[in-house]
Amino acid sequence: MRCLLAILLALAFAQPASAQQDASLEEQLHAIAAGYQGKIALYATDLHSGKTVAINQDTPVPTASVIKLTVLFDALKQIEEGRVRFDDKLVLNKSDQVQGSGVLRLFDTPATLTLKDALTMMIDVSDNTATNLAIDHLGLENIDNRVKWLGLTNTWLYKKVFVPPVGPVPADQKQFGLGKTTAREMAEVMRRFATCDLNAPTSPATPSAQDRKLCDAALDMLKGQFDRDGIPRYLQVDVANKTGALDDVRNDVAIVYAAGGPVIISAFTYDNKDQSWTADNSAQVLMARLAKTIVERWR
Repeated sequence: MRCLLAILLALAFAQPASAQQDASLEEQLHAIAAGYQGKIALYATDLHSGKTVAINQDTPVPTASVIKLTVLFDALKQIEEGRVRFDDKLVLNKSDQVQGSGVLRLFDTPATLTLKDALTMMIDVSDNTATNLAIDHLGLENIDNRVKWLGLTNTWLYKKVFVPPVGPVPADQKQFGLGKTTAREMAEVMRRFATCDLNAPTSPATPSAQDRKLCDAALDMLKGQFDRDGIPRYLQVDVANKTGALDDVRNDVAIVYAAGGPVIISAFTYDNKDQSWTADNSAQVLMARLAKTIVERWR
């Protein structure tokens, strides 16, 4: 009986989203993106009304650092399960320091920090060294198994950042690099932070007090994320987000705390002609314009 109820609840949740696809908004977004010199995948949903809008939402795309959201989600689950704690001590050694974004690569070693410290730096400044420390502590296989547990079939963390893959990896790893996902699937990961849904996909359970504390900690990290040049750019409301960037990739996945309830926006751009590293990179501006249009239409 409980299983049947869970299935019915899941169907009730899923049906309005497909039934309320905002076709006219989709036309607006296509018009904004017309002529853009790159590829776009987007999925957005209004958690209050159930409205959705999408462009290439199920096309696998390179994640860059957006895949770090799956690391954060697995950390919350492992804490909930009693396998790790926020105050677990992680030791940073010289061999752990990798290039790219973040500050831990500049630290004197050895140094000790907590798992929560590493997760905070992983999200707020997209620290690659902190990310690898968190992956080592949680286990790469555990993170990918958690993604499967969520029912996501096109999302994968292949390896640590700026470290070669270890052991056999899917054949498409070379194509996607650090990780792959789709706009729809990463929107689902972000939705779980927004609604504090740490339960199995068909579970009707509501968040516990412990869940709320964990989600609040994660949302504080996401709201403190430093890169505000994409989705948050033109929005005068709170935004919790995680970005990812490579030379020809700019991604942003966000919870927009608009009046009337949160809106999830999951935007990916790749094969971009503009590979400049400035706040006005054309992909950053495009994602900002798309986000502004979505929020203004639904609010």
